[in-house]
Amino acid sequence: MAGLLFIVSAPSGSGKSTLVSRVRSLVEGLEFSISYTTRQPRGSETDGCEYHFTSREAFESMIAREEFLEWAEVFGNYYGTARSALDHARAMGKDLLLDIDVQGALQVKKHVPEAVSVFILPPSPEVLERRLRMRSEAEHVTAQEVIERRLAEARREVTRVNEYQYALVNDVLDEAVAELRGIVLAQRGSGDGVAELAASCRTGEPSARLLQALASF
Repeated sequence: MAGLLFIVSAPSGSGKSTLVSRVRSLVEGLEFSISYTTRQPRGSETDGCEYHFTSREAFESMIAREEFLEWAEVFGNYYGTARSALDHARAMGKDLLLDIDVQGALQVKKHVPEAVSVFILPPSPEVLERRLRMRSEAEHVTAQEVIERRLAEARREVTRVNEYQYALVNDVLDEAVAELRGIVLAQRGSGDGVAELAASCRTGEPSARLLQALASF
């Protein structure tokens, strides 16, 4: 069944982008929505690949025209998903995957209540802090207050995990990839034995691994 919408959220530094990229390479018919943002490109990022980079004025014009399925301002920059992304995926007979933050996820669920939501957790605050420091160094951000702000935001986001249908811990990448793939295939009604794997990630009946990760925050 094409036309499913998958929402994937995680605190910054959780390894979400790598995880999503791996799953996209393994699952056919899964369209990835490229978000719009007003932040500047980092490193080798190019317009239309990682993001659609635009100005604040252009972004705010799109808001006024109600062209976004969701949008949010994060750390002083706008991020948003165009409504046309879902229409395009459905027209192509594909499912759509959104890699968005908690604010955006809640907006999308208001517009598309049947959307399947997945939250990605780092295994512990210590691992998250280490990843955030590495990312900050790569971005040439050395101010301690910036790192602390990102850590505080991550802790706030983790408290929203029960608002998602599924949650998984990205401690071992291959296992996390298998779980996210299993969720996608189970929602499609696949009969290849993934239903049990997906069920183990449901937030209504959290696994011991998920409970341990949540308790650490």
